[in-house]
Amino acid sequence: MPDKIRMTTSVASVLREFLEAPTEHQYGFDLMQRCGLSSGSLYPILARLEKAEWIVGRFEEIDPSKEGRRPRKYYTLTAAGARAAVCELDLLSERFKPPVWDFGSKPATGGAW
Repeated sequence: MPDKIRMTTSVASVLREFLEAPTEHQYGFDLMQRCGLSSGSLYPILARLEKAEWIVGRFEEIDPSKEGRRPRKYYTLTAAGARAAVCELDLLSERFKPPVWDFGSKPATGGAW
């Protein structure tokens, strides 16, 4: 089982993107745009997920001089990471599930709506 990851809303957002297409290779810049995160937020998250073995990162094999750029690092969700991500997102969802309200009654404090 992969290491435990501290689940923040940013980590949850990144994991949600991986779970949208669990077998696809994800590129950091695309993840930044889809998650609305800066590189300074995203790349530490990717490093933690990679260290915990929830994702695997690999550089593409290109000729940098021919392509005119450095190789990109693509990330893929591992099977164990997918299982852990689903479990953690379920726990997070349950934790932040709003209570059931009876909108027809007054608040417990007795104040007016």
